[in-house]
Amino acid sequence: MKKIIIPAILLAVVIPLLFSQGNSEIQTETETVQKETPVKIGISKLVTHPALDSIEKGIQDYLNVNGYNAVFDEENANAEISTAMDIAQSFKDKKQDIVMGIATPTAQALATVYKNTDTPVIYCAITDPDAAGLTQTDGMNKNVCGVSDLNPIDLQIKTFQEVTNLKTLGMIYTSGEANGVAMKERAAQYCEANNIQFVPVSVINSAEVKTAALSIINRIDGLFIANDNTVVSALASVDQVCTAANIPLFNSDITSSYGTNFLMSWGLDYYKVGLTCGKVAGDIIDGKTPAELGSIFLTDITQFQLMINLDRAKELGLTIPQDILDNASITIQDGKVIQADA
Repeated sequence: MKKIIIPAILLAVVIPLLFSQGNSEIQTETETVQKETPVKIGISKLVTHPALDSIEKGIQDYLNVNGYNAVFDEENANAEISTAMDIAQSFKDKKQDIVMGIATPTAQALATVYKNTDTPVIYCAITDPDAAGLTQTDGMNKNVCGVSDLNPIDLQIKTFQEVTNLKTLGMIYTSGEANGVAMKERAAQYCEANNIQFVPVSVINSAEVKTAALSIINRIDGLFIANDNTVVSALASVDQVCTAANIPLFNSDITSSYGTNFLMSWGLDYYKVGLTCGKVAGDIIDGKTPAELGSIFLTDITQFQLMINLDRAKELGLTIPQDILDNASITIQDGKVIQADA
C-alpha cells in the first residue's frame, strides 16, 4: 500500500529538505507522484439502510475533506453472507490498499479473506468486536482494527421502562449476526436483574422480521430494537405491527426512525461513526498500523442522540417525564421535527 500524505503535512516535510539537500527537482517529482497516486479503498456494506448509508458517507466525507487522495469501490452484500465473501475476494483480486466492512458479517468476511496478509481491514459499527472474532489476540488479526457502535443498552431499556411502565419487553434479533446476539444477551441480563419479563424472537433475514413481530406482539408491553442491521433494515414492517397493536416501539437507530411511528429512539449518530471510521483509514494512510489502533469505542455523549415522538406518546396515552424531554436532542410534535438547539 502506498502511503499518501496530506498536502499541508507534506509541505512541512519537503520544504526543509529542499534547502538542506539542494535537490528541489527530485523532491518536486516525489511530491507530484504522492499527490497523484490514490489509495484504493474497498467498502463492503451489509445492506442498504439509513444507518449504514450514513457510515459510508461519513467515511468518504472525512477522507475527502481532509485532503486524502482516495478512490472508493463500494459494494453491497444485500444481507447475504455468501455475497459478503464474494465481495471480499473481489477486493483482494483488485488489490485494494485498504478494505472496510460496514456491519459484522461483511467485516468478518473481509477478515477471513485477508487473514495473514498485510492489507489493513477496518471494521465499522461492530457492537462486540471480540465476540465477532475481530480483535487482535494470540497473534491473530494483526491487520484488523476498527470502530464499535456499542450502545448503552441498560440505560436505553431503563428509560423506555420509565416512560411506558412496561412489565414485558419484546425484542427481535438476528441469530446469525454477532451484533444481534450480543445485544439480545445484554438486554436479557438487564431484564432479569430488573424484574422485566423478556420475550426475544430470532430471525435469519429481513424477510422474517414482520412474522417475528406478529408472533410476540400480543404478549408484550413494548418492543425494543437494538442496533441489529438486519432487523433495522425491515423497521417499516415492525412499525406497522406495533402501530396496529398499539404497542410502543423503541428503536436504537436514530437514522431509520424518521418516517416511522416509534415512541423513542436513542442511539449513535451514525454519520459521526462514519467520520471516526474515516479517521481510522486516514491514520493508516498516514503510517499507523492496525495493531496500534485496535478497537475504538465511542464514549463521547455528543455522538449519541435521544429522539422522542410526542405525537406517538399522545396516541398511546403516555406522558414523557420532563427530565427525559430535557435530554432529548430531537422531538417530533404535530408532525414536525424539532431540534433541541433550534
